[in-house]
Amino acid sequence: MTIHGAARERFLRFRRAQPRAPKLDHVSVRARGLDFAVYTSPPVPDVSPLLCVNGGLHFGHDVLWPALSPLSVGRQLIFFDQRGRGRSQSPPGPRAARVEHDAGDIPAIREALSIQRWDVLGHSWGGGIAMLATAIDQRSVRRLVLVDSVGPDSDWLSALHARALERLSGDRKAALAALDPESLHTDDLAAHAAYTSALYPAWFADRDFASIFAAPQADSPTGAAVAARLRREGYDWLDAIGSITVPTLVVHGEDDLLPVAVARRIASVIRGARLAVIPHAGHMPFWEAPKVFFGVVERFLSSGT
Repeated sequence: MTIHGAARERFLRFRRAQPRAPKLDHVSVRARGLDFAVYTSPPVPDVSPLLCVNGGLHFGHDVLWPALSPLSVGRQLIFFDQRGRGRSQSPPGPRAARVEHDAGDIPAIREALSIQRWDVLGHSWGGGIAMLATAIDQRSVRRLVLVDSVGPDSDWLSALHARALERLSGDRKAALAALDPESLHTDDLAAHAAYTSALYPAWFADRDFASIFAAPQADSPTGAAVAARLRREGYDWLDAIGSITVPTLVVHGEDDLLPVAVARRIASVIRGARLAVIPHAGHMPFWEAPKVFFGVVERFLSSGT
């Protein structure tokens, strides 16, 4: 069996064994002067709900749904479209948007939903948002899960383009090589959309497996502004993240475009954090190694109080 065939078979075999994903309820929640689109699976009594924070900076919640639907068997999942993405309202002056605004929205949404305590999961850039949000709202977070998260500072960004080119070949490599990552220092939405699409296969351990998924489309001026600022100015969240005392699981695909060293650094900064490296997986271990990924996350969320 080819590598591609093995990855595809793991994904399909796992998905066939899962119950049908439940329908999400959609509500509009007013927080910090904006209307946020919030989506919830059915509640599960006596189990902390799990907020899922998507990455990408440009996208709505649907990049994580129904990808994370297996977790809804044992707990209520809560998703939301970040400000100016998906169906959530854009802030006034979107070009001034910052990732810190996204992080500050999370405690406000929790309060608007009348939730006293929840678990939080963040993927990729959503991991950064989840860390920042947890740092300012620790009493209300029971457990934190970081899935292939960006690092606690921006050191990893400078090598990303070159690492991606090394992972690609043929037309895919040529398509990415034709794009200048410096163009992402501006909020030119077309530049962000083109780069996001060209980079997409490099996130997978098995680049051919990426072809069965549609690359998400960057279509948010707010998201482009946030992404451009982070790339242009860099960031350093070490102090904020170092203050986190919430029990934390750092999950990382062994073959992610983001090196495992990024996950190890997060785990060293957050006191007591556990690190789980998922074999045969890239940036989306919930697709490439779902049985292992969901088992690790479920065990962590189900432990403790």
